[in-house]
Amino acid sequence: LQAIEHMFYRRSMVVADSVTHITQHLQYQALHSISVAKKRVISDKKYSEQRLDVLSALVLAENTLNGPSTKQRRLIVSLALSVGTQMKTFKDEELIPLQLVLKKLDLISELTERVRAQCDCCFLYWHRAVFPIYLDDVYENAVDSARLHYMFSALRDCVPAMMHARHLESHEVLLECYDKEIMEVLNEHLLDKLCKEIEKDLRLSVHTHLKLDDRNPFRVGMKDLAHFFFLNPIRFFHRFIDIKAYVTHYLDKTFYNLTTVALHDWATYSEMRNLATQRYGLSMTEAHLPSQTLEQGLDVLEIMRNIHVFVSRYLYNLNNQIFIERTSNNKHLNTINIRHIANSIRTHGTGIMNTTVNFTYQFLRKKFYIFSQFMYDEHIKSRLIKDIRFFREVKDQNDHKYPFERADKFNRGIRKLGITPDGQSYLDQFRQLISQIGNAMGYVRMIRSGGLHCCSSAIRFVPDLEDIVNFEELVKEEGLSEETQKAARQLDSVLSDLTRNFAEGTEYFKMLVDVFAPEFRSTKNMHLRNFYIIVPPLTLNFVEHSISCKEKLNKKNKSGAAFTDDGFAMGVAYILKLLDQYQEFDSLHWFQSVREKYVKEIRAVAKQQNVQSTNQDEKLLQTMNLTHKRLEVCLQEFELLYFSLSSARIFFRADKTAAEESQEKKEKEGE
Repeated sequence: LQAIEHMFYRRSMVVADSVTHITQHLQYQALHSISVAKKRVISDKKYSEQRLDVLSALVLAENTLNGPSTKQRRLIVSLALSVGTQMKTFKDEELIPLQLVLKKLDLISELTERVRAQCDCCFLYWHRAVFPIYLDDVYENAVDSARLHYMFSALRDCVPAMMHARHLESHEVLLECYDKEIMEVLNEHLLDKLCKEIEKDLRLSVHTHLKLDDRNPFRVGMKDLAHFFFLNPIRFFHRFIDIKAYVTHYLDKTFYNLTTVALHDWATYSEMRNLATQRYGLSMTEAHLPSQTLEQGLDVLEIMRNIHVFVSRYLYNLNNQIFIERTSNNKHLNTINIRHIANSIRTHGTGIMNTTVNFTYQFLRKKFYIFSQFMYDEHIKSRLIKDIRFFREVKDQNDHKYPFERADKFNRGIRKLGITPDGQSYLDQFRQLISQIGNAMGYVRMIRSGGLHCCSSAIRFVPDLEDIVNFEELVKEEGLSEETQKAARQLDSVLSDLTRNFAEGTEYFKMLVDVFAPEFRSTKNMHLRNFYIIVPPLTLNFVEHSISCKEKLNKKNKSGAAFTDDGFAMGVAYILKLLDQYQEFDSLHWFQSVREKYVKEIRAVAKQQNVQSTNQDEKLLQTMNLTHKRLEVCLQEFELLYFSLSSARIFFRADKTAAEESQEKKEKEGE
């Protein structure tokens, strides 16, 4: 119905042109019939008033027909002819065609009104339940999408009738409810479904490498939803419904919000935007996220507030000065490096550095309390004292090297004391504690490096650090305003702060050693003096853990995989410094003992391999190759730990004992 009405509307110029010609032709036919009848009346010589009235009526009909075919004129013609047809002025075969012509004239003159009345769809108001079903059908077939215009045009036909509503104070209320209802149905049954389907299609197209589900169009069918986007905006009440703009806005909003949640996915969403343009002709807005490459990573404030979580979830790499997330639910692992910290410090100001170190101090206090409890435990303390006594007895026979077997025995023996539900011994937990302490120290080191990085990037605009001019004096000489002098004073203070920070850089490690060392070295904490003898079994435990983590990297299930954990080396170096036990630990010659043990075993295996290669026993050879490989991996891990520990000791000035440091301090004060 609406298509018919629209066709007449679209062709209204042609119709109007044709109607005038048709009207003229019909009027001519009618006039011809009337003129014949008129002649017949005139030719009859009998005069009477009745005959005169008939003649007058025919003349009136003729005159009225000579003009536009309006409603009044047609009414006058029909009245005149009802008088003019008296007295047998028309023959029967003339009258019927005349009546037919006048009927056609009525029809053609009221063509527009008749089409409008016939195509009026106001009855749809009482059958609105059809609308959602119709929309579902349009969405499923997606070929007759252009007919949506007609449907909304039909729904608009209900409005004039609603304007005459009397059961409400104002018909506006009824119109608003109607508008709201239709829009809700449209959103639910078409627009929202379309948005979700387009987003799903884009996602699956971009992630085809994941092989998520069967997308073969021959098997699962295919809908071309692009038809909806070629539709012109649909007018309804005071709005235009633009399906293309609606879907574009939805995708833009979704992609923007999801990119802000996970910035590393920006490339995927850019691909999806390009695909939406190519496949559906949607003109997407560029999100410009991330807007700059200011790599802030995790914020310093965030880490500081949750330092206990941070040190357990992140692993430290000593050489690259970088923290790597232990595990993550995402495809990516977060990393934190000096640049992130520097950017964070630039955001919050350098004052944050001292606060962070203060938080770290609070954290270390809690951890050292647990550390002390572990060392005071009777089972641990008795074993350690036994080991110290044993080493003193056998060191002359063992070339002053701590025996590998003894450390291995301690490592295995401690499992008898109990194991946690996830299979960890007390020594595993102690190693984790030391790693967390080391991670905290690594973080402090990174804060200092980040601070220097931030200062150096700020100070690079100062031409000569040795010769900085005093801006306040220069401004006063020029006699500039008070505001300018104030600004110059501020600039001078900023420059002096920067140069001082850049030149000195606070020795945070020294502070954290000085604050704990007296307590560690006091007589009431004598049980801590046994720490150096637990380091060998601890290193053994660490190497076993490290190898298992690295092996998991090659497996499909990577939970627990890691390639670095230098927090342990940092923690051991820091605690040995606090206890002033570098010399005691060095006296064990532990790493030399390990190296000798593994080299000896590797040589023995190599010797056996040479013997067996002549016997041609494949299985035995394979076993020996695996043994050889395992020994080499263990030796390599110990070497790496030794290098990390040696590097970490440099931060705490391992070359000097506590007595030598205090002597050096006195000499400086004397000078």
